[in-house]
Amino acid sequence: MKEFNYTITDPQGIHARPAGMLVKEAAKFQSAITIEKDGKTGDAKRIFAVMGLAAKCGNTITVKVDGSDEDEAAKAIEEFLKANM
Repeated sequence: MKEFNYTITDPQGIHARPAGMLVKEAAKFQSAITIEKDGKTGDAKRIFAVMGLAAKCGNTITVKVDGSDEDEAAKAIEEFLKANM
């Protein structure tokens, strides 16, 4: 399992458009990808789970990736977050 933390830098936090883009990025991989914030966990492949975390600018999220392509998936998700959130 791969795990990393990321602090949201987008002034609007995780809102609908980037959440949808994140779900599409996560769906490219076989691995299970979860996002955790303040004890709540959401499946990164489900938009309502991502939006339900209500991550705001300055919040730190933990991304966990577990599966056959976890190395590639973790790298891609981390790059996506840096570029979009």
